[in-house]
Amino acid sequence: MEVLYLVIGLIAGGVIVYLVMRSWLAGRQQYMKEKVRGLEVEILARDRQVRDREEEMIRLTRDLAVATTDHKNLKEKLEEQKAEISNLQDRFRIEFKNLANEILEEKSRKFTEQNRSNLDQLLKPLGEKIRDFEKKVGDAYDKEAQQRFSLKEEVKRLAELNKKIAEDAENLTRALKGDSKSQGNWGEMILESILEKSGLVKDREYIVQPSFQGDDGRRMQPDVVVSYPGNRSVIIDAKVSLTAYERLVDADSPKLRERYLKEHLTSIRNHVTELSNKDYLDIYQVQSLDFIMMFLPVEPAYLLAIREDPEIWNFAYDRRILLISPTNLLAALKMIASLWRQEYQNKNALEIARQSGDLLDKFYALLSDLNDLGNRLKLTQKSYDDAISKLSEGKGNLIRRAQRIEELGAKTKKKLPDNFESRAGD
Repeated sequence: MEVLYLVIGLIAGGVIVYLVMRSWLAGRQQYMKEKVRGLEVEILARDRQVRDREEEMIRLTRDLAVATTDHKNLKEKLEEQKAEISNLQDRFRIEFKNLANEILEEKSRKFTEQNRSNLDQLLKPLGEKIRDFEKKVGDAYDKEAQQRFSLKEEVKRLAELNKKIAEDAENLTRALKGDSKSQGNWGEMILESILEKSGLVKDREYIVQPSFQGDDGRRMQPDVVVSYPGNRSVIIDAKVSLTAYERLVDADSPKLRERYLKEHLTSIRNHVTELSNKDYLDIYQVQSLDFIMMFLPVEPAYLLAIREDPEIWNFAYDRRILLISPTNLLAALKMIASLWRQEYQNKNALEIARQSGDLLDKFYALLSDLNDLGNRLKLTQKSYDDAISKLSEGKGNLIRRAQRIEELGAKTKKKLPDNFESRAGD
């Protein structure tokens, strides 16, 4: 009987141990599943970042190819214009030299000192204009070559800059512990750093914290206003709070991560609404585009928000707000800088064309003056020939009578020029 009780006790103990172990294993399994789920989420985020980097590099490579082609075309066009201008200058010099030589050889003995002075006054401004024009053409070509080399070097460094910005942003986010004011200042610092690396010039293509007054008298001070060619601008805001994201990164439990994730998404949506209510786009002093760039200075914070709340981008866009990360902002600013370089090159080309027109006007005016001078010289020559004819032709002309007076013994200190002796008639 005791053996039976012993057996029953062992069986009951085994059942209890089994139930306890099963409960423990179930809890352990649930914990491992949550751990695996968290790791999967992190892996997906890493994969998304890698894909985004690859897509960005592909797009930048394509942009580099387009920019290289544009610069090549501009260089060829500039070379053609320079060659045409050089040929035109050479032809002008040759034609002018030939024309001047013909005039000088034919009329040199008849020009007075005043005529020579007048000709110098005509030629000196043209020579100065030609030298000034040659200098401007050379300066424009050198500037275009420097800009083309600078663009290639900047694109080579773009991937490294993007990586460094993302790493610095992540490290600084961990260092900031919930201080919204510090986060705002730090976001503005990161924004200005990206602007400096973009190739844009401060106070020329962009202005930091300009002050405006709205229609209702309120003072408005956006973080940055970036200008586009064509008298257009875009406003960038960098004051979004990342306190919830910092707490999410440091959270050590799924429940806390879920809580801070919701707070992070809510913080972004609230800032979108707040930014939309500021009416930056209605500032009459700024010819703004139809949206404001809301800058999130931490790349992972931006990617997490887009992944966990797919509608947040449309939520912002419907309110004329464009969410943008450091990588996307740098690429956008690089394109704006490229547009400005093209704008300046176009202005240089127009200036070259204007200078060419001025040069032609000066040359044609000189030709007209020389033509008038030639006509006046012809009239002078005709008057001279007529006067000589009256002196040397006809019976009893003055030259012959003077010779006869001399033959009769008149005393003179000077002699009749040889060329007039041969012209005198009988």
